[in-house]
Amino acid sequence: MTDPDQRERMAQLEKRIAAFKKKDEPKPHMEEHYSQAQLAWRMVIELVAGLLIGFGIGYGLDSLLGTIPIFLVLFTLLGMAAGVKTMMRSAAEIQRDKLAEEAERTAPKHTGDEKRTNDGDGSE
Repeated sequence: MTDPDQRERMAQLEKRIAAFKKKDEPKPHMEEHYSQAQLAWRMVIELVAGLLIGFGIGYGLDSLLGTIPIFLVLFTLLGMAAGVKTMMRSAAEIQRDKLAEEAERTAPKHTGDEKRTNDGDGSE
C-alpha cells in the first residue's frame, strides 16, 4: 500500500516528465516552412525598398535640376547597395538566432541538483 503523499509525488513527477517531453518535441514542418518563406520575403522587400528609394531620390533630383538621368542611375545603384547591405545584416541576424536556438536545444539541462565544481575562478 502507498500513502497519499507518495501518490501525489508520483503524479507531480509524471506531470514534470510530460512537460519536458512536450518541450523537446520538434516543431511542426509547416510552421518551419512558413517561417522560412517569411524570412525570404523580408529579404526581398528590403532589397526592393532600397532600389525604389534610390530610384525615387534620383528621379526627383533629375526632375528638380533638369539634368540627364545621371542622378537616377547613381541613386538607384546606391539604393541597391543599401538594400543588399540591409539584406546581409538581416541574414546575419537570422543566422545568429538559429545558432542560439540550436545551442539552447543541444545544451545540457541543469536541474540544480548536481554538485557545483570549482572552475578555478575563486568562486564555489
